[in-house]
Amino acid sequence: MRWMLFTMLFVLACIAANMATVNADDDDAASVQTTDDLLAQNFTEHSWIFVNGYMEESRILQTDIGFKGQKMALTTSGSGMATRTIDSEVYRDSSREEASLTISANYDYAPYIPPLTQSDLRNALCAKNYEVGSVFSETYNIDKDLIKDTKIYQNDSFSVYEISSEIQGTARIGQRVQKNAKTVPSLMMNGMYVGYAQIRSETIVGNTSVLTLPCP
Repeated sequence: MRWMLFTMLFVLACIAANMATVNADDDDAASVQTTDDLLAQNFTEHSWIFVNGYMEESRILQTDIGFKGQKMALTTSGSGMATRTIDSEVYRDSSREEASLTISANYDYAPYIPPLTQSDLRNALCAKNYEVGSVFSETYNIDKDLIKDTKIYQNDSFSVYEISSEIQGTARIGQRVQKNAKTVPSLMMNGMYVGYAQIRSETIVGNTSVLTLPCP
């Protein structure tokens, strides 16, 4: 009888220890998942363009998946003369969640007829930072000339993309910010500018607060 009682107590003790270990592992996994889910990919963007020709541009900003969080969408397309400035930001941590978009623009419509001949001269650049979760690309089809100054700085904590371009031809700019497969993209941007265009843009992406990033 004593042997059976001792055996039952031993089995109960093993079960309790295993449950405690499983609960501890679950708590650690939940903590990691919660932290990972709460820390969305943060970014700030400042961009300015001037286009005399044709443009197509779209942006989607969001902080969370589905119907949760903050979401913004902006699209522009058409021909004429356009001057546009955008300041955008997405920031999220365990205590706050915010997205902001400020746009100042002047659009004057005029029909645009592309030139009959297209140049075969092209220039392209793509930069990816898998640690941070950012992708930046720029492609140019040059009809007459291109003046370009692109600066990129990347490390395991943040990415900085700066572009300054002047082109007569077609420019395509694309950006995507997504921390990992479990989070939604904080920024999806795609732009095409045809004719004469000036493009100035700076995007800063980081795992930590974009307000406290050191200068590259």
